[in-house]
Formats: sequence, C-alpha cells, structure tokens
Amino acid sequence: MENSIKIDKVSRRNKIIAKVFVYFFLVLFAVIILIPFYWMVLTSVKSMQDLTVTPPILFLPFDRWRLDNFQSALNAAPYLIFMRNTVIVSFLSTVGTIFTTIFAAFAFSRLNFKGRDTLFMILLSSMMIPGEMFVITNFITVSDLGWLGSNNVSQTYGDALKALSLPFMTSIFYIFFLRQTFRQIPNELYYAAKVDGTSDFKYLWRIMVPIAKPTIITIIILNAMGTWNAYIWPNLVTDNVNFRLVTNGLRTAYNQLSGQVIYNEQMAAALIVTLPLLIVFFLLKKYIMRGVSRSGIKG
Repeated sequence: MENSIKIDKVSRRNKIIAKVFVYFFLVLFAVIILIPFYWMVLTSVKSMQDLTVTPPILFLPFDRWRLDNFQSALNAAPYLIFMRNTVIVSFLSTVGTIFTTIFAAFAFSRLNFKGRDTLFMILLSSMMIPGEMFVITNFITVSDLGWLGSNNVSQTYGDALKALSLPFMTSIFYIFFLRQTFRQIPNELYYAAKVDGTSDFKYLWRIMVPIAKPTIITIIILNAMGTWNAYIWPNLVTDNVNFRLVTNGLRTAYNQLSGQVIYNEQMAAALIVTLPLLIVFFLLKKYIMRGVSRSGIKG
C-alpha cells in the first residue's frame, strides 16, 4: 500500500515537473517571438531624440508617444494604393488557388485512375525544390506572354495583375493539405451518393466541400497572408509605383533621407501594414486551428 502511494506521488511530481518545463519553454518562445513586434511598436511611437538615447528606452510613457509618426508614414508613400493592389491580387490568387486545390484534391483522394498515386508523389516531391527555382521559369513565362510590357509598350494595370496573381493560383502543399481532409470522409457517403445517381461534381460541392469547410477557410487565410507578405515576385514583375504591393512600397518608401534613416516612421509604416494581418488572424484563428486539426495525417 505504501509503495503504491509513493509511486502515485512520484508520478504526480513527474507530471508537474514536465508541465513546468513545457510551459517554461512555451513562455520562452512566446517572449522571443513577441520581442521584435514589441520593439517595432515601441519604435513607431518614439521621437528621433528617443531613438538615439543610450541605453535604449524599453518603456516609453504615453505622454511621450509621437502618434504623428503614423501620419508621416502615410504621407511618405501611397499605402492606400498599395493595399488596394494587394487586396485585388490576394483575391484573384486565392480564388484561383481554391478552385485548383479543390479539384486536384478531389481527384487525388476520391477518383481512381491509373497512375494516381505515382503522379501525386511526383507532385509532392516538387515541394523539396526551393521556391526560388520556380521564380526564373515563371518570370520567363509572364515575359513571353507580354505581361511585363515590351517593345516600348508600358505595362498595363491588367497585365500587372495577371503577372502578380496567375503564376500562384495553385499550391502543391494546399492540395496535399485538403487531400488529407477529403480522405477522412467515409467512403460510404460516396457510394451512397453514387447509388442515388449523384454525379462526382455534385458530390464534391454538396458533400465534400461543406464537410471540409474549416480546412478550405484555413487555406484561404494562409494564401491571403502569403500574398500580403509577398516581396520578391512583385518586385520582379512590376516597377510601376502604382502597381506595387504593400511590402514593396514599404521597402522603397524609406531609404536614406539626408544621410539619416528615419526608423520611427518606417516602423510606423510597418505597423500599419502588419495590423490588417493581425486583425484577420485573431478574428479567424479558430478556423485555422480547426482546419489544421481536421487535416490529420491519414494515408
């Protein structure tokens, strides 16, 4: 009896110690992640004088906040135009990605055709290729299509939108992500639908898509965030300031002015660009968590 009690005490103590270590590392990683964001916010409300203080100011009283930095940041570049372009490109690329992902995931998870698994493994293996390798071929493709402007003809807004969005209307990772969710739907539903005379197209949109809604919403959110954060590709395919996205505008709006880098206004602009993503994430985080939990790793 005494041995059993001792074993229980040791077991409870080990569980408590394990939880302490887990929470310690979670808090540690959270702090490491939050420190850069906190420093960005703090820098955005500092004056130039506060920026040059040594040692640096870690806590700034509210009465010393320079909120006019945000107004100066908005005046430094046409961020409303950048955000409009980003929203349009994000919408176009996300809609295209959703359609290609749904159809491809359905084909690889439900339809039986020769070479299905081999083809899927080939596509999956392409995820090991660095994304920068595809930038070259995509650039050549959009250039050959004339979307970058050629023969002394300037790039139009429509061509810029196509060049920015069309090459990224598909994603192998999202196809794999949604395929895993589709494979968790019982086969009995599919067979029952076929007995009732339901076509594959109707079964996909009336049964599979509603069941996989959390995963699809997760893909929409992640794809929109990826477009919002894109920098290399938009910087390559357009040099017109009116066609740029928010990340490109943020980078080019603040270089050196009279030999001095205005970090406070630059951080204010970075905060303005980041806030929409944060708002979207916190409003829709439950869908992201639900979509990830439903995707699983089945087959």
